[in-house]
Amino acid sequence: MPTQTNRRWLIAKPLEGKLSQANFRWMESTVPSVADGQFLVHNRWLSVDPTQVLVFNSGDPPGSAVPIGEAPWSLAVSEVVESRHPAFSRGDIVHGQMAWEDYTLTDGTGFNPAFPVPAGIPLDWAAGALGLTGLVAYFGLHEVARPKPGETFVISGAAGGVGSIASQLAKIHGLRVIGIAGSPAKCDWLVREAGVDAAINYHQEDVGKRLTELCPQGIDIFFDTVGGPTLELALHRLRTRGRVVLCGITSQYLADPPAPGPANLVQLIMVNGRMEGFLGRDFIPRRSEAFDAMLPLLRSGRLKSKEDVLVGLREAPKALARLLSGENVGKQLVRMDEPPGS
Repeated sequence: MPTQTNRRWLIAKPLEGKLSQANFRWMESTVPSVADGQFLVHNRWLSVDPTQVLVFNSGDPPGSAVPIGEAPWSLAVSEVVESRHPAFSRGDIVHGQMAWEDYTLTDGTGFNPAFPVPAGIPLDWAAGALGLTGLVAYFGLHEVARPKPGETFVISGAAGGVGSIASQLAKIHGLRVIGIAGSPAKCDWLVREAGVDAAINYHQEDVGKRLTELCPQGIDIFFDTVGGPTLELALHRLRTRGRVVLCGITSQYLADPPAPGPANLVQLIMVNGRMEGFLGRDFIPRRSEAFDAMLPLLRSGRLKSKEDVLVGLREAPKALARLLSGENVGKQLVRMDEPPGS
């Protein structure tokens, strides 16, 4: 049982406008004791994701909100340091929903249940490319989009955590890939490193015009992580039996009031199209399929894990603010530092 202090971030006040460190409060407490059916983890890497802003909401989806004075959560890669749970043992590395703190006490359940990380996987990959982020990219492409080689694949948020993996997997699968991102650095990485066929900077270019130029025959698959007007532009250009994959709405999480839904859903009818949303957690039982497919690609360098890493628990609020403002290039992560006395 660790004897050192447990450093923690707590929610200090509701989110009104732009997120800042003022929304959080730093505190130190004792490390909690383990009861039957629980295990204690030492958090090693925090995955920073747009859906974390839901901790400030009223609870949509249910159970997502965090009360004032409690710790926000992240998907994390953690080491089990004590266990009274039959499925987890000391020394296990796990991926699961943990609090912004050094040590989290959990029973492994929740909206994103914990699962063991296979031996030999680098912890940063486990937090990103082979974590829930990777499951969303892999199964969103292969299970929901059901691509055919040669099809045109357009993805919003293409240089983010999910997008950076999904865009590469689509290219590896033989698709023509167009990425939409929000800075010259992101577009440059997509073309030069990720190998996509073209990238559109939505801050500097007319997205609709560029989609028409780059996809003169239309779009077969639109993989959407953003929502809003970009979704409408893609729907307008969807080909016969085109598919829209919905895995996030980053443009809407902080919108007040929320933007109305797409006004041109009739396009799905006119082209016999399909639009489907999904959650990465639904594919956790099938995670070995994704690991088996992606791990060799990562090790060979054909699939690149682009990471934007801040170091230290104190950097967690900054990391989330960077993500929400679009400053990150690739998967936003926090590599935990060691607590005092460890």
